[in-house]
Amino acid sequence: MTRKNMIYLAMLGSLGLLLGALAFQYIGAMTPCELCVWQRWPHVVALIAGFIALNMRGRFFLLVGAMGAATSGAIGIYHTGVERKWWEGPTSCTSSGTRGISAEDLLENIMATPLVRCDEVPWEMFTLSMASWNAIISFGLALIWIVAIKARS
Repeated sequence: MTRKNMIYLAMLGSLGLLLGALAFQYIGAMTPCELCVWQRWPHVVALIAGFIALNMRGRFFLLVGAMGAATSGAIGIYHTGVERKWWEGPTSCTSSGTRGISAEDLLENIMATPLVRCDEVPWEMFTLSMASWNAIISFGLALIWIVAIKARS
């Protein structure tokens, strides 16, 4: 497989993940949490890097594409850990309990709490959440980018 074909494949993977996320959001009416949105942006970076890499020589933008996919995968692992309660997520989208908080502060927190929480799994397939699937696929795409870096034109 040529470098150009690998770039197209990696770009197609990132595009597919983005379109899938948007389909869940707009067709499936599943509003994304903050971490879900964070996982999307590195794929946008990978797509842009791919378009540039197709038109330029060198490996820098291939590395940017690989880093974009790997970053989304890393955020996906972090998000999976938050969902499975292995660690706490951002306070803006998780629940940390109510000990040591006044009733007034609790009410203020409830009113300021977003509707979509990062520590709940809204959908899963084969016991893996969307964040987990994004991580697996994103790391696979990063590997494709790395193979493209090593491939001859």
